[in-house]
Amino acid sequence: MPTIPLSLFKAYDIRGETKLLTPELAYWVGLACGTLAMQQGGQPIAVAYDGRISSPALAQALMSGLSAAGMQVLDLGLSCTPLLYFAAKLHAAGNGIMITGSHNPPEYNGIKIMLAGDTIDGAALQALALMICTEQVQTMAGGTVSAIDVAAEYYAELQRRFTWATRLKIVVDCGNGSPGAFAPSLYRALGCEVGELYCEVDGLFPNHHPDPQVAANLGDLQLAVQAQQADVGLAFDGDGDRLGVVTRSGQIIAGDRLLMLFAAAELAQGAGHVLYDVKSSRAVALWVAQQGGTSEVIPTGHSHMKRRLRERAALLAGELSGHFAFGGWGVDDALFAGAKLLQMIANGVELDRMLAQLPTSLVTPEIQIPLPEAGHALVERIAQNAEFPSARAVLAVDGLRIEYADGFGLIRASNTTPVLTLRLEADTPSALQRIGRELAAAIAPLTLPPAFLEEAL
Repeated sequence: MPTIPLSLFKAYDIRGETKLLTPELAYWVGLACGTLAMQQGGQPIAVAYDGRISSPALAQALMSGLSAAGMQVLDLGLSCTPLLYFAAKLHAAGNGIMITGSHNPPEYNGIKIMLAGDTIDGAALQALALMICTEQVQTMAGGTVSAIDVAAEYYAELQRRFTWATRLKIVVDCGNGSPGAFAPSLYRALGCEVGELYCEVDGLFPNHHPDPQVAANLGDLQLAVQAQQADVGLAFDGDGDRLGVVTRSGQIIAGDRLLMLFAAAELAQGAGHVLYDVKSSRAVALWVAQQGGTSEVIPTGHSHMKRRLRERAALLAGELSGHFAFGGWGVDDALFAGAKLLQMIANGVELDRMLAQLPTSLVTPEIQIPLPEAGHALVERIAQNAEFPSARAVLAVDGLRIEYADGFGLIRASNTTPVLTLRLEADTPSALQRIGRELAAAIAPLTLPPAFLEEAL
C-alpha cells in the first residue's frame, strides 16, 4: 500500500513542496486518474507541464501511471494551462491534467485535474487520495503516450474570435513562466506589436515571482509600458490562468476592477449574470446593476468559478486574484482574457478614463494571519459566537463575508495554507475603523496588524 502525504490534497488541486510531491506520487495519481477515466469510458487525456525544474519528471511519471491504466495520453510537453484546457476540450473529451506550481515558489509544484470537463476538487480529490491509499486502482494493457501540439489551433481559434483593425502596441511580462513560450506569439498573431519582458521560460524565476496580484512584481512592466508608450501591459502567472494589467499611464488594475471593466463590455451586448468572489469589492454588484446586469458572490477558487459559470449560464466570472472565465469559453484562461481586453481597447475603451468612472472605496490589502493548523474550524467558531452589531447581513458563502450598509469585512480560512485571511472595505475612514473594530473583536485573541487599516486610508 503506497504511503502518500494527504496534506498535499488541497481544496482545488494537489500541491506542495517537491520533497513530498515526488514522481512516485505523480505515478499513483496518474494510475488513479486513469482508473477513473477508464470507468467513464476511456476517452483520451491531455497532459502538460509548466516551466518548473521539477515539472518534466513529474509529468513523465504521471503519464506512466495513466498509460499503465490503459489510457491514451496526449502529451503537450511544456505548455500552459490555457492550452491544456483547449487540448482537453478539443481532443480529449474534457480530460486533462496540468503539472504546475502556478505562482508558488520554485520548490513547489502541483497537479490540476479535469475529467469530463469538470475539475476534480474537494470531496472528489479526497476520494482520489483514498483510491491511492487503498490501491483501488487498475492496470490495463493498451495504454499509449503520443505527442500533440495545439498551439497553432489555439492561435487560430482566438484569431477567429477576436479581430480589430487598430495595430495595438503592448508589453507582455510572463515572469519567466511557461506562458512566455506562447503569449508573445499569440498576440503577434492577433496583429499586435509586442514588447517582451521575461518571456524566457526559467523555473527559477530569476527576475521576479510570476504572481501578477503582487504589485511589486509589476514594477518593471509599469516602467516598460510608459517607456515604450504602449497601449497596455499584460502580466501572467506561472501557468497562464491569472492576468494582471497595467494601463498606458502605468496604473495597476486590481482584479475586481478589471472584472468591472469586462462586465461593462459584456453587458453592453445584452443583459446577463456576473459572478464575483468573496474577496472582491461590493462595488462590483453596484456597477453590474448600473450596467443592467445581475450578479452574485461565489466562493474563491477556480473550480467553484467555472462550475457556477456553467450552472448559471453566466456571462462572466472573476476573482480578485485575476482569474477570469467567460461564458462561451468556460475556463479561466488569462491569454483569452488578455485578448478580450485588447479588443476592448481597439474598440475605443480608454482604460484610465474608464477606471476613473468606476465606484471607489477605501479597501485594505489581504492580510494573512498564520495559524497553527487549518483555519476552517476557527471560522466556524467565529460564525457561532461572534457578533457584528452594525452589520446588515453575514454571508457564509466562503468563510464569513460580513456586509454593512457602508462596507464589508471578510474572515476566511485559506484552502491551501494554515492562515486566516481578512479584507475590509468601507466608504469612509470612520466606517473602515468601525468595521475593523468589529472584525478584531470577532477574531480575538488573534489581532489585526497595527498598520492593516492605515494602508487603506
